[in-house]
Amino acid sequence: MKARVHIMLKDGVLDPQGEAVRHALGTLGFAGVEGVRQGKVIELDLAATDKAAAEAEVRQMCEKLLANTVIEKYTVEIA
Repeated sequence: MKARVHIMLKDGVLDPQGEAVRHALGTLGFAGVEGVRQGKVIELDLAATDKAAAEAEVRQMCEKLLANTVIEKYTVEIA
């Protein structure tokens, strides 16, 4: 199975990288961009065969290592 984890900063948390990208886009002539939030995607190849168990395991991975749950939110997709 494959798992895809999308990690983004929570609403209200400053995103200096996103702001730098927004500013750079403006410098390049893309004046209509009012905000940018930058995140990350982690793809995992899993040996699991049970979708529910795989999702639970990936959520544990996020809580323990992959995401800083104080300032980040995440979503998990299992395929």
